[in-house]
Amino acid sequence: MTTSADTRSNTATLTGTVIVTGGASGLGEAVAHAVLRAGGRPVVLDINTPEGEFDHVEVDLSDTRATEAAVGRVVDEYGDVTGVVTAAGTDVCGALDTVEGAAWDRVLTVNLLGTAAVVRAAVPQLRRVHGRVVTIGSTLGLRPAGDATAYCASKHGVVGFTRALAMELAGDVGVTMVVPGGMRTHFFDGRPEQYRPGPDADLMDPADVAAAVVTALAQPAGVELREVIVTASTEPSWP
Repeated sequence: MTTSADTRSNTATLTGTVIVTGGASGLGEAVAHAVLRAGGRPVVLDINTPEGEFDHVEVDLSDTRATEAAVGRVVDEYGDVTGVVTAAGTDVCGALDTVEGAAWDRVLTVNLLGTAAVVRAAVPQLRRVHGRVVTIGSTLGLRPAGDATAYCASKHGVVGFTRALAMELAGDVGVTMVVPGGMRTHFFDGRPEQYRPGPDADLMDPADVAAAVVTALAQPAGVELREVIVTASTEPSWP
């Protein structure tokens, strides 16, 4: 059983600004709320406008150069960026030869190249303050699934990217990959029925995953949670 986001307690505390991609909905929105509750200032990077009190920079994360520029503007404006959470994600389902090429490419661009662009632009600032990066993986970054070639490729890429990044930035910037199982978000909306969770699926409240993200961001200097898998106890896709 999960508890609601407004009653969930988390003793982790944050300071400074945390950039959250995809913060207008789903897990990203839950992370923005969790960062705010923990004492940090979330700044959302999203093509859509978030509800509530969050500062927001509108940007299409499939445009990597625009994404880098947006991160630069946040760093320059706020001056105290201490963390980045790359929660933006998209998907397209279907056999490889039936999915439109542009739609397939967009999944890779948003999920993998957008993640890399945000981190690349933030690294100089994060090095200065020994900040933290939290990427969002997926159980489909650790195993394959048919009719999900774009998503699997992108999330397998995030796994490799994050592991290499942790080696590259060791001692300078903390790096964590959070791997969530299925969550109750709008991520599955609009899909054909065969690609949606069944009515009995045990899906998590994204606020529970967001709590793990904040825990990773709030680790003391010199300590890192390198990889965290968060699933419902009956999650069928893990292990």
